[in-house]
Amino acid sequence: MSRIVTQRVWLILALLASILALAGIVFLLVSGRYFPRAQPDLQNGNELKIPVLLQDQDPDPDMAEFVLEAQSGQTNFLGSVMTDTLGYNGSYLGPVLRIRKGEKVTIRVNNQLDFPTTLHWHGLVVDGEQDGGPHQGIQPGESWNPTFTVDQAAATLWYHPHLLGDTADQVYYGLSGLIYIDDENADQLNLPQAYGQNDIPLIVQDRSFNRDGSLAYRTSMMGVAAGDTLLINGTINPYLNVKKEPVRFRILNASNAQNFAFRLSDNSRFWQIASDGGFLEAPLIRRSIFLAPGERAEVIVDFSKTKRSDVALMVGKSAIMAIRISDEKTETSAIPESLTDIEPLIEGNEPRTRVFDLQSMGISGTINGKSFDMNRIDEEVNLNETEIWIIRNRGGMMQTGGHPFHVHGTQFQIISRNGRPPPPQEQGYKDTVFVNIGEEVAIRVRFTHAGLFMYHCHILEHEDNGMMGQFRVS
Repeated sequence: MSRIVTQRVWLILALLASILALAGIVFLLVSGRYFPRAQPDLQNGNELKIPVLLQDQDPDPDMAEFVLEAQSGQTNFLGSVMTDTLGYNGSYLGPVLRIRKGEKVTIRVNNQLDFPTTLHWHGLVVDGEQDGGPHQGIQPGESWNPTFTVDQAAATLWYHPHLLGDTADQVYYGLSGLIYIDDENADQLNLPQAYGQNDIPLIVQDRSFNRDGSLAYRTSMMGVAAGDTLLINGTINPYLNVKKEPVRFRILNASNAQNFAFRLSDNSRFWQIASDGGFLEAPLIRRSIFLAPGERAEVIVDFSKTKRSDVALMVGKSAIMAIRISDEKTETSAIPESLTDIEPLIEGNEPRTRVFDLQSMGISGTINGKSFDMNRIDEEVNLNETEIWIIRNRGGMMQTGGHPFHVHGTQFQIISRNGRPPPPQEQGYKDTVFVNIGEEVAIRVRFTHAGLFMYHCHILEHEDNGMMGQFRVS
């Protein structure tokens, strides 16, 4: 009898899952979100927008002071239509914060929005009180003034809101921006570094639009569907003009939930020089780059010897940016054989090991069977002590993909993926790691700053709906 009852329960659950899946599809159809993805045209299109570099207001070379205004506005994405959006110091996205290792940085964040927000420095190693997690809320009309000293190597990081329950929609409407860290090692490598000319930021996002041009951010119990249009730096159908020289691209997957696999339309090779936390030990020859939400990569494409006049940046089979190559040549940079030295984080004789089981059901999820509780500390961690964290993706009902697992307050090292050494592109410092269904990833992690921090799935809808925990470092 118990077996029959069990079978009936599973049949009911399977039927429920099918009904919810069908409801999700119907929801997408009636909301008008299925129409052809915008495709770049090598002859026409819109010139790629380049985020401005935010001006440092402190003349002291060892100090930096910035002001960020979180604000609402309107942005022109489609024809003459204006779309309601959010941004920092503008209507959509934000400026690039460029800082140096050893610099003391002060940032004044003014909330000009009609609702609370926060500002998290994704990948930046700072104290918990400066991290900008859900505990550091900024009310409308108020300001937050974090101060920290940069004590990590050159890297491409980013910033975005982290308000409990409202991260996904605030990011979707435009609240994101990049952080560049420079250091002496990066200065000496002779890499492309002319910002906006041969050092190009690429903030890639999928978005959907209603027929009136407004952003169509809607979720169902299934989650959020892939956007029908890809934006790069807030530009639809972008093109980029380059010279015949090595060009450095700093790529951020700033989507809420979608993974991207980048390649060039002619399948030519390029060199990956960095991952989330900074340089790899040596450039890697690649023909494609996979990035989950929150992950970054720096690559160099050498256009100096190409005979082509154009090529396209692709995601899967879709062209997302036209690259037009002029006949003008320069000899200002090169691809070095070595980039940096990466030493393994030192472990004790018996390092503490923690296990994090990820499970999701549609838009919701848990870590170790628990949904996030602001009043609960999930883990107590010792300052400056190296630990082993094992992240396992247990799957779940209505789950179609993996989880990007992000840890605040550190840059970690991947030890193994499914019991095997990580691939070369994952052997640098990371702050976000993709864990597919059935996978197990072990990381070596150490926290050098005290405070309260988060770990969570960086599918933002999962984060907002319980798939997050918090730990205290002391």
